Amino acid sequence: MAPGKKSGSSKGSKTTKKKSAPEGATQPQMQIVTVDVCHKCPNVCTRGEAYMEKMSKRGSIGYGVPCILRRK
Repeated sequence: MAPGKKSGSSKGSKTTKKKSAPEGATQPQMQIVTVDVCHKCPNVCTRGEAYMEKMSKRGSIGYGVPCILRRK
């Protein structure tokens, strides 16, 4: 390496500080639901529709999706 040159690894690296949540504030968690719950829901969301369509195919394996309407 030539004298006076910096390595490329430090190029453009900026330090970012994480913002801490205010004391006592909690982030809402969404409940994971499966297809049977999505079928019963009166207000089917786009995420639920996509999940139901994916699960309607033969041999598909699903673990559920976060439901916007069922927040904890």
